[in-house]
Amino acid sequence: MSSRVPFFQACHYSKVLNSNLLNVLKTMPKEKKHIPEAQKQRRKIKEKYSKYSPGKVTLQVLGTGAEGAPRSLYVFSDQSRYLFNCGEGTQRLAHEHKMKLAKLEHIFITRPTWTNIGGLPGAALTIQDVGVPEITLHGPQGLEEIFIATRRFIIIKDLEIKMAQCDENTSFEDNVLKVKYVPLRRSGNSSPISENSNFGQVQEDNIDYYAHEHSGRRKSPPKISESKLLQHKNKPTNLSMAYICQLQPRPGALCLDKCVSFGVPPGPLLGRLKSGQDVILANGNVVKASDVCEPDDPGPVFIVVECPSEEYLDSLIESGEFKKHQSTATKDDDLAHTVVHFTPQKILNHPKYKEWIDKFSPSTHHLILNETNTCMGSSAVHRIQYKLNLLSNDIFPLLGDKGTEIIDEQLTEPPQPKKMKPDSPSIPIETLSVKSQPSSPSDHIYTNTLFNYHLRPKKACDRLGELKLVPSQFIEETMTIENFPSVLHEVTQKMAQKRRHLTIRDFPRLLFLGTGSSIPNKTRNTSGMLLEIDENTNIVVDCGEGTLGQIVRFYGKDKASAELAKIGAIYISHLHADHHLGLVGVLQGRKRAMQKLGKESQPLFLFAPKQIMWWLSFYDRCFENIREEFILVPNGELFFNNHELDENLESKLLESLQMRDISTCFVKHCPNAFGVSFVHKNGYKITYSGDTMPSDNLVELGKNSDLLIHEATMEDELAAEAVIKMHSTTSQAIEIGRRMDAKYTLLTHFSQRYAKLPRFNENFSDNVGIAFDNMRVKLDELPLIPLLYPALKLMFVESYEEMEQKAAKRQMKIEREKEAQQNL
Repeated sequence: MSSRVPFFQACHYSKVLNSNLLNVLKTMPKEKKHIPEAQKQRRKIKEKYSKYSPGKVTLQVLGTGAEGAPRSLYVFSDQSRYLFNCGEGTQRLAHEHKMKLAKLEHIFITRPTWTNIGGLPGAALTIQDVGVPEITLHGPQGLEEIFIATRRFIIIKDLEIKMAQCDENTSFEDNVLKVKYVPLRRSGNSSPISENSNFGQVQEDNIDYYAHEHSGRRKSPPKISESKLLQHKNKPTNLSMAYICQLQPRPGALCLDKCVSFGVPPGPLLGRLKSGQDVILANGNVVKASDVCEPDDPGPVFIVVECPSEEYLDSLIESGEFKKHQSTATKDDDLAHTVVHFTPQKILNHPKYKEWIDKFSPSTHHLILNETNTCMGSSAVHRIQYKLNLLSNDIFPLLGDKGTEIIDEQLTEPPQPKKMKPDSPSIPIETLSVKSQPSSPSDHIYTNTLFNYHLRPKKACDRLGELKLVPSQFIEETMTIENFPSVLHEVTQKMAQKRRHLTIRDFPRLLFLGTGSSIPNKTRNTSGMLLEIDENTNIVVDCGEGTLGQIVRFYGKDKASAELAKIGAIYISHLHADHHLGLVGVLQGRKRAMQKLGKESQPLFLFAPKQIMWWLSFYDRCFENIREEFILVPNGELFFNNHELDENLESKLLESLQMRDISTCFVKHCPNAFGVSFVHKNGYKITYSGDTMPSDNLVELGKNSDLLIHEATMEDELAAEAVIKMHSTTSQAIEIGRRMDAKYTLLTHFSQRYAKLPRFNENFSDNVGIAFDNMRVKLDELPLIPLLYPALKLMFVESYEEMEQKAAKRQMKIEREKEAQQNL
């Protein structure tokens, strides 16, 4: 087997496609041309509103900071958007909740740690795609270099990323906000920029992992400036940036009813009054602007702060900038209206921090975004799981995440929270979600996703839009589909009968954490699986952004810690972002779980292309220490029938993971893309394709597998597009399983155009299944999966019919073009 030959060198599509395929390519969409036009429109809108202070401004919680969830605060007006912190998973929540990222141009980061910046790369891709021409990052100097570290797998070519100069002597101001930067410095020893000693000699990865896509069709990614951060002595995480924000003042609104009562006629006098000028009427009466206008709004103050540890407390307490907005303020307009705390609960409970909070006015609200919150931010994942659970409670169990309020299923309407008076000094604790409410002062607000605090026109808490789950509604949506109850009954009967003839062992089990491709959507996250070997050992197989959150969501916060602590290895198939951007989050989540359970932290085995070390080295040296969390096992040293890994290391890892053999091969995708097979000591064999076109290497590697997990990005009619992007169609994946004599084939990594269900065809036999997020299946349960197809097609009948209609239109277009060519 010639595993040593990198297939990508021979798979440039121009050498693979035949002339018929090239004709089909002409009908495919070209490079996106909407971005320049969208950027042009955005600039026009910005210029139009730049002279006016907005009439509506709201603080909205997007990510609560719950374990496994991002923490992010969205500030939106009727003109602009601002984001404070952007943790891993922000992109997915913004998509689900329809956040208008087209108006987002400024992102404020308190401290460049993964909990605050893990979502920046993915969010930047979305921001770029909707036509934002540039974004400005605010925070500790050096945080922008996350884009240097990720430049090989996060391609930013149409978005300019700027870094604001943020220190005691600078500030930011536009027509909406004035922002004062307040650096909080760590006392004692700072964390220095580390040398490469822990990583050895790591060479920069200069491979273009998307060359197969942009060759002749897309511009190569632009060069990004070289790192300056590595030249600094200290990491940017030694500083936490607080922000004192004040809305720009706004003249009081003109009250037309009052104008009529004073006898002001329609016309230019109204404009003069609105601008604050007194006017004289024709009868000689003087009408003062103050008589017919609401009071001017000087602009409320809100503060965003993160005090990450005790070492930052002295800097926080001693800062004179905060005192200007505490009870010692010289005028009422300077009093802070709201303080948003990204501070961890341990520090929030510290006597010094409590004393600092107590110095604010009793009218100041304190909004808490930290790990004490429990809402993970998504209702869509619960909605589809409640539906799938109707089919099988074993394969689709209800999620362990109980952090979001569930509306009583017997109620026809959700209960309404108590209404708050504008400028209420505190929030009654009984109005808070039971799940998000620790013992705390009544002015501390622990929130759910989509909690709003309106700063203008009137100041008020708004919980009406907070995320809630209504299971009865989710189930009713499905059970009212015509014929579904009878089909469900038939399917469940067949499954029960089939199960009686199976001997089902508890292990191994597969939990699918992400079954989509490229970018996450509401129902399919990016690639990830949890292979449960036994009650003590787990292996993560690919690790897209949000993998940690998926584990927490499935098991629930407490049980997730135990499962994270069991992770003995992580396998990364290749270095596209949707397969490894969640790695740092999982490493850190596992470390926290070990600490929580009182276990000694041991490094896990990281199976990955060796080129991953440049990214991990950069992050470890410049941001947070992660090197001690893993032992690298290069995929290229485990080639099938040609292992070159150190024998002692290989023996140790096989024993640790209860395996007889772990082997890899090159597959046909980007450079350094691998397939893998796991052979357990008990004899069963599981093979995973990663991303690939049909691969002979994979067939040989996976021969006689008990299970093949193969990507199926495209439907069969999109074979041309699959070749260009070097992916497989559903039938191609099934054929690979047939050729390797795999007992069962599970399809995954579906294009986002198949958000709920891929298109079925005649090749879907009784040993072929499809994967869903949060599907957990035992190896011996695989024969049950194909029995679900009739119910699945009916459950998602609307989306399935839409796919069929699109396929029919596509086929008609191809036939018309063929006919036109024949008539030439």
